[in-house]
Amino acid sequence: MSFFRRPDYQSDTTQFLLKLKADKPQLEEGQLEGRALLWDKDLDRQQEAEYQTARVAQKPYVYQTNHD
Repeated sequence: MSFFRRPDYQSDTTQFLLKLKADKPQLEEGQLEGRALLWDKDLDRQQEAEYQTARVAQKPYVYQTNHD
């Protein structure tokens, strides 16, 4: 047994999350649906390559107001 382990300790945050998941079992499913909506996308590699080749390089010091 480790000297630093606090047996059966759960922080307030962990207790809150466990209770929330127990009270609302559909919560995790809703989170996964939201993630799929915004993040889990299939990328078209060909289109991504075309975007990269068409990109215009940004000049350094874009905020410099020097008028020569």
